[in-house]
Amino acid sequence: MVFSGRKRVALISVHGDPAIEIGKEEAGGQNVYVRHVGEALALQGWQVDMFTRRTSPEQSAVVQHTPHCRTIRFTAGPQRFVPRDEIFEFLPEFVQAFLEFQQQQETPYQLIHSNYWLSSWVGMELSRKLAIPQVHTYHSLGAVKYKSISTIPLIAKTRLAVEKKCLETVDRVVATSPQEQEHMRSLVSAHGKVDIIPCGTRIDHFGTIAQAEARHTLGIKPDEKVVLYVGRFDPRKGIETLVRAVHRCQARHTESLRLIIGGGSRPGYSDGDERERIEAIVAELGITAITHFPGRLSHEDLPTYYAAADVCVVPSHYEPFGLVTIEAMACGTPVIGSDVGGLQFTVVPEETGLLAPPKDEVAFATALDRILLNPDWRNQLGQAARQRVETMFSWHGVASQLGHLYEALIEEQQLQESSVDASSKSLAQVSA
Repeated sequence: MVFSGRKRVALISVHGDPAIEIGKEEAGGQNVYVRHVGEALALQGWQVDMFTRRTSPEQSAVVQHTPHCRTIRFTAGPQRFVPRDEIFEFLPEFVQAFLEFQQQQETPYQLIHSNYWLSSWVGMELSRKLAIPQVHTYHSLGAVKYKSISTIPLIAKTRLAVEKKCLETVDRVVATSPQEQEHMRSLVSAHGKVDIIPCGTRIDHFGTIAQAEARHTLGIKPDEKVVLYVGRFDPRKGIETLVRAVHRCQARHTESLRLIIGGGSRPGYSDGDERERIEAIVAELGITAITHFPGRLSHEDLPTYYAAADVCVVPSHYEPFGLVTIEAMACGTPVIGSDVGGLQFTVVPEETGLLAPPKDEVAFATALDRILLNPDWRNQLGQAARQRVETMFSWHGVASQLGHLYEALIEEQQLQESSVDASSKSLAQVSA
């Protein structure tokens, strides 16, 4: 298949399938990022192929999203779900599948953009073998993650070594916030080239429905105080902190209080175990009647839920960026986030929302009270939040910045190749 006139880029996302339903196990912000970056780049003149791992024989090998953007699934290891910490051994098979796929294409890829550390290993191998530039986005740093969990996985040593090599050797690393860049420098390596390009969101999709209409659609009364969480069921997401915070501030609200915890889970998997744990805590605290678990929220559902909420809470122990934050803000809903990582970049305290120390249920309860008890201020925060997203976090703007970076690296590569060719010819003439 030939795509004349378009530069070709390969987005590598081994464990984060861009075509999968968001909210499933191992499906979150990274999947959204890769999918929307790919589609936005295609609109700006690129031919984009997004490569991921096949997790079921029933999955299509190719998913065509737009005329110039598609997801391609390779078999690497068993065709079933494998936790990300157990995928590393299958990466050489992924590399080989990519090389075989490219041999079938009439036009080669000009650049690789890898996502997450597993994909960085794949990208480094392909960049070396194919002699093309590599851009990398971490999405999560092991050096930060392992500080926030009690049980360190066996793969940790390998991951830390790969992340360090990636930062020091790839053509460019993209940090999604100044805070993530600082973590790279202080915890990973002082060497390597880093650009800051944030994540984005669809400002034409989020923020198109008023709160009253959204509440009518969801059957929520006008006087209810609605607190919303959206994301995976994962202990690192801090849902327990939110649940306990809501319990603490419940008595201070004469109006009915409602907590919505949106996200999918599967029984028998880690996310299903975490949902059961959270449900048990909800029951223990006696707030089952005010807590609702609507399950996975589709891309079409999300704007309604965000708009219906008085506040969206992102209580993660660590977030390199936090797409939920800017989605909620785009809907005019203020955010209370943990005072960590990229949330310090997306949320402006006292202007678009509030920040609280991670795992601090008292601080989160205080922040909830401040917003829920002051509806006028809540509306001011929401208006400022929407304005901030419009200014800084549209997918079109993100893709434009990435496209300029890609073009610069491709041009640099071409100049180097021309220089090498000229030197070779000069040496040949001298030898003759």
